[in-house]
Amino acid sequence: MAADRIFSSNFISKEGGLSRRTLLAAVAGLSAAALLPASAHADFDIPEVPPLEKEDYGEARKRFHTNLLRKGPSPEQSPPLGTPAGAKRVTYPGGPDGSIELVAWLSHYEPTGKPKPAVLFLHGGNATGDGHWELMKAYWEAGYVVMLPSFRGENGQAGNYSGFYDETSDALAAASYLEELPGIDRNRFFLAGHSNGGTLALLASMTRKFRASAPVSAGVNSWRYFGRFEREVRFDENDPKEFIMRSSVCFGHSLKCPTLLLRGTEERPFDADHQLLMDRAKSAGVSIEAKLLPGNHNGVVPGAVVESIRFFSQFS
Repeated sequence: MAADRIFSSNFISKEGGLSRRTLLAAVAGLSAAALLPASAHADFDIPEVPPLEKEDYGEARKRFHTNLLRKGPSPEQSPPLGTPAGAKRVTYPGGPDGSIELVAWLSHYEPTGKPKPAVLFLHGGNATGDGHWELMKAYWEAGYVVMLPSFRGENGQAGNYSGFYDETSDALAAASYLEELPGIDRNRFFLAGHSNGGTLALLASMTRKFRASAPVSAGVNSWRYFGRFEREVRFDENDPKEFIMRSSVCFGHSLKCPTLLLRGTEERPFDADHQLLMDRAKSAGVSIEAKLLPGNHNGVVPGAVVESIRFFSQFS
């Protein structure tokens, strides 16, 4: 898909055009804040080797509560959500307690006697736009029901941005909403996501079981992410647990389903942290593989969606 086809009115500036920063954010699947110059140095130490936690990630989440020192919306400013072509606008109760009503887009389908496979796809960046939905077309054409949720603090919605942690709660709530819709096959319920959404997909699949997961261009080490984009830190930087609970590399043994890590050949390659995640997962008996596909951070997504369909079909 050409890059200009993923843009929508959600990325139009007040002057009627696309700002360069917002346009690049849409292309890259990153937050607009991420396109500002990276921090020269972080105010926190970045461990050479991320620690390995013995506790299951899902169990750890039951006891951990992030401490947000700064509260507010997503660092990416975007207008309220509409309803893109081919989507049905729904709302789901976000967060662990269902206290936030959040918008999601759902593909049109009719429940039948034969349950349908479903994909929960977690978007990139820190805001949702019509262009994200365009990329979902391949799923419904392949017979999947697909849902793309937005998260707290995005696009003018309620809730405080936390940088991956409370957003994981939203992703899990969206999974419960989709799974419980009529006509959905719970035995063929899959998870995917791109960029920040790939990061969330890993954390979500360490919390509950999906049939399989395909994170695309995911981050696994939150120290490195926030070391580069420190202005997005809202939590207490002096508490190492805040970083640990946002880093899937620390919980490789907690993955609860077969996982395929996808990445573009023109973006930053799989690094030592990704390999460490895979080694830790495999040592616990988890089926996990990595694959490079042609393209940059944004350009890889259409091919990654197709590759995820191939991967999911193994379990259908």
